[in-house]
Amino acid sequence: MYEKPFIFASFAMLHLHHFTFNPFQENTWLIWADNLDCIIIDPGCYSPQEKKQLQDFIQEKGLNPIRLINTHCHIDHVLGNPFVHREYGLTPEIHSLELSLLNAVESYGSMWGIQSEHQPEPLLSLDKLEDIILGDERIQLLFTPGHAPGEVSLYSATQNFVIAGDVLFQGSIGRTDLPGGNMDVLLESVRTQLFTLPDNTAVHSGHGPSTTIGNERLHNPFFK
Repeated sequence: MYEKPFIFASFAMLHLHHFTFNPFQENTWLIWADNLDCIIIDPGCYSPQEKKQLQDFIQEKGLNPIRLINTHCHIDHVLGNPFVHREYGLTPEIHSLELSLLNAVESYGSMWGIQSEHQPEPLLSLDKLEDIILGDERIQLLFTPGHAPGEVSLYSATQNFVIAGDVLFQGSIGRTDLPGGNMDVLLESVRTQLFTLPDNTAVHSGHGPSTTIGNERLHNPFFK
């Protein structure tokens, strides 16, 4: 009797890992594909030990960093930009509305007693919100201002996650008392860009633990 050969299905995957860096306890995210191409998102590594931690992980996993994305340019999310630029030859990619924040990082750091390096000249490549291709996967850029004037979030529909920067947290939202912040704009960003995603979408934030869209839609006190 003829039997059909068994065919193994192959499914592309995206993999995530985060580090918590610097005095602000910022979450730096790595996303990589099965082919080991990797995006570094919001490198906040500040101390030599933190920079080595990031470097060692990339080396141990055999990752190939191909892009450096800043969801926004507050100091805690860009402290590692100079290191990543030197180590991997990557230029920070930002939304043009974030440029003034990036240019103010050194002076802002002195107010907090943080000695930050000069930031590399960025690419203003996120304005068009073009999808990011990583391996066989496509990551959508969402425009989510309010915490910062040009903040973006990264959404994977196939893998059910969104990297939300400082837009949405477990039980909270990003602060709006920093330069470029606007509460009304932030709430609108969450309602129209994030709360329209499926309930089971994991929300990976720039600080604190991860959550889900469904949990925040039901329980976040800012949307009661």
